[in-house]
Amino acid sequence: MADIVVLGAGVAGHTAALHLRRKLGKQHRVTVVSPNSNWNWIPSNIWVGVGKMPKESVLFPLAPVYRKHGIDFRQAKAVSIRPDGDVDDERPAVDIVYTEVGKAGQEERLRYDYLVNATGPQLRFGMTPGLGPDGGNTVSVCTAAHAEHAAAALADTIATLKAGTPQTLVVGMGHGTCTCEGAAFEYVFNVDHELREAGVRDRARLVYLTNEAQLGDFGVDGMTFEERGFQTTSELWTGSLFRERGVEAILGAHVQKVEPGVVHYETLDGASHELAFDFGMLLPPFGGVGLTAYDRAGADITAQLFAPSGFMKVDADYTPKPYEQWRAEDWPETYRAVGYDHVFAVGIAFAPPHQISRPRTNPHGTLIAPAPPRTGMPSGVMGKTVALTIVDQITHGQSAVAHTASMASMGAACVASAGAGMRNGSAAAMTMMPVVPNYAKYPTGRDLKDTRGEIGLAGHWLKLMLHYLFIHKAKGRFGWQFIPE
Repeated sequence: MADIVVLGAGVAGHTAALHLRRKLGKQHRVTVVSPNSNWNWIPSNIWVGVGKMPKESVLFPLAPVYRKHGIDFRQAKAVSIRPDGDVDDERPAVDIVYTEVGKAGQEERLRYDYLVNATGPQLRFGMTPGLGPDGGNTVSVCTAAHAEHAAAALADTIATLKAGTPQTLVVGMGHGTCTCEGAAFEYVFNVDHELREAGVRDRARLVYLTNEAQLGDFGVDGMTFEERGFQTTSELWTGSLFRERGVEAILGAHVQKVEPGVVHYETLDGASHELAFDFGMLLPPFGGVGLTAYDRAGADITAQLFAPSGFMKVDADYTPKPYEQWRAEDWPETYRAVGYDHVFAVGIAFAPPHQISRPRTNPHGTLIAPAPPRTGMPSGVMGKTVALTIVDQITHGQSAVAHTASMASMGAACVASAGAGMRNGSAAAMTMMPVVPNYAKYPTGRDLKDTRGEIGLAGHWLKLMLHYLFIHKAKGRFGWQFIPE
């Protein structure tokens, strides 16, 4: 019998757990550890954040799904791992602290044969003073509860606009090293849509504040699209949307602090600026959740397993090198932890070897560069890939070849949709292949046949379809395994 412990129940961890349980016999135990009682389809938090969906539409309880599929569930937070075992038992272990009502604060040590770290990000609002909804001066859409709060704040702003008072709304990134530029991009155009529906767009100044050096970077160094033999960049493609909708863009920005009604930021040229605002949704930078690691004797080996960011080191090339020397081969394929073949890190939990976008610092030495996106489709693919590796090793022995899923050979799709109805929505839909550009294989870094950008109602329908399909899949309902990651 094998014990597999999955830390985290987001897209990567939940996908891994469902595939592990589907593929393994009942004699093997699959345990999921998550501090949250609910699963959240995070892409639709955008719609919650503008009042187009209630948060209940993007959440469902995990326990019934896991009970149905025969997966053990611990509503708890993982705090440390012991990949060499401890003085009492040589089997590796993970220490957890329960967050479940009635058991909160209780501790447990879980033994494992395989560990999947899919803990996702720590939302580091604290890296920017005054950032965030909890004691800060901005709202967020990172969680369903955050998004619900953002929708209420937006409704208040629209009411003020309807009363005749002009307002400035700022949407974007709250730190120079943020990721998820696509989420901020989608949210700013949803806000624009709501302002137009309310008939107050002419009284609102809408600003997109981002750490991207150019529009359309999205943390992936931009894209090239080809249509009927004509090539255009994602910078030009995205810029046309901003001009059409009257959204101002402030590029290459690092937010230093947020005071009530004022964002203080510096730009790539080293200049300092202030932006007065009435409504602000600025995303935080991400970091690892703060797991520690100990060897068998209890010595701290955290630095051996984790990068300074708190993300777990895997089979990537972490050798420092300039942008011009970055290669597709730098990126991990199996997601095995350094030195431990039975430990894996997937989704946001793994440490990237470097950014995808060109790193830039301003004259003051401030790094202003998007971190690599690793959410959504790539996270699901990683989760399934690692699950299949574990299944093969349990079934066929340790010599079984690991499955691979490098972001340098993996595609992704991003659908930024505004509106939530069947007839009045629109979307900017983008696909890229691969996520990490491979200039040795493709002149533009990506396969032009599968790297595209389109705008219109069809993309909006696709986003609605994906919302319902992926919730169906995450609930493990009939045929879930046939819905692609």
